[in-house]
Amino acid sequence: MCLILFAYDTIPEYRLILAANRDEFYSRKTASMHYWNDRPAILAGRDIEAGGTWFGIHESGTFAALTNYRDPASMKTGAPSRGHIIPGILDSEKPVKESLEELKSDCSGFNGFNLLAWDRENLYWFSSVTRDLRTIEPGIHGLSNHLLNTEWPKVQKGRSELGRAIGQDGRIRRERIFDILKDTTRFGDEHLPDTGVGPECERILSPIFITSDTYGTRSSTLLMVDNTGRMDVTERSYETDNTNPFTENRFQVSPSF
Repeated sequence: MCLILFAYDTIPEYRLILAANRDEFYSRKTASMHYWNDRPAILAGRDIEAGGTWFGIHESGTFAALTNYRDPASMKTGAPSRGHIIPGILDSEKPVKESLEELKSDCSGFNGFNLLAWDRENLYWFSSVTRDLRTIEPGIHGLSNHLLNTEWPKVQKGRSELGRAIGQDGRIRRERIFDILKDTTRFGDEHLPDTGVGPECERILSPIFITSDTYGTRSSTLLMVDNTGRMDVTERSYETDNTNPFTENRFQVSPSF
């Protein structure tokens, strides 16, 4: 993922509403969300090149999502794929928080990342850059390629728009949320961060939904977790030119507690 917007414990009917975009090079082969043959308890899309994922759900009702931390000056060549972190946590027999504590002690080999993880009771955020491990407080939050709730323009706009899409009445306006994730508005240079990729790349990467000749938003995901722990997840995958209709996969996961 490169942008995750989520409302946690803000309305009575749902523990969590999460909306996210995955950005990637168009040439990188990807499988849409499915139950994996080699790890059948995991529901996730898959990076065909490295075998990992950016967002995954376990049949027990846990999930994890990952964003890269953008800092080209600190990139390690030959680092293992961060996509293997999520299946490792979801398929572990250890509690999610224990797995995160272990990751906190042993993540130096990876390039920088953020990890959001749910253990059916609590939502956690971990940063490999700061080594922070926090239990998320109720509210509307945003995570992109920096730290939690960093005030990048698309994070600020996305949080605000998600709050309006949910509404005071607690109704989930699904199409409105997907419209937020499809916003291609670029922000002015005066509002953009300086992450070391240069002004033109900062402009290209500034929208909620990214388009360019070689890189852009490949899929959008909407996850809703109700008060019983039941999970409703929809993934929309886009063609590389972003003009053709999307392909949609929708699943319900009803864990037994």
